Amino acid sequence: MKIVKLPFFPKNWAMSFVGVIWCGDKSWIGEHTINHETIHLQQQKEMLFLPFYVAYVLEWLYKSLRYRSFFRGYLNISHEREAYLHEKDLHYLETRRPFAEFKKENRRKITINRAK
Repeated sequence: MKIVKLPFFPKNWAMSFVGVIWCGDKSWIGEHTINHETIHLQQQKEMLFLPFYVAYVLEWLYKSLRYRSFFRGYLNISHEREAYLHEKDLHYLETRRPFAEFKKENRRKITINRAK
């Protein structure tokens, strides 16, 4: 997957968009981040890209209101839950089933370290 640095992105942000990882700084991007973004790429392909982004933003807005926090809303987006839960399993995509982000096993609570 190609990695492109964008100067206006925050330093520790990364985003997958149609097969490219866009980030503020390449130095912190490792195999787990690449795997996380590759999981998103698979989700995007399954939903034919545009519907993925519409669903992502709508779910983020709904969950942000529900949890009264943009960050907690983000962590509870079904697409993010799956990606965070499996980002350290570098072979996950080999056994992943289609639309796995909506499956019950991906609804566990996740936490991430925000300090970087």
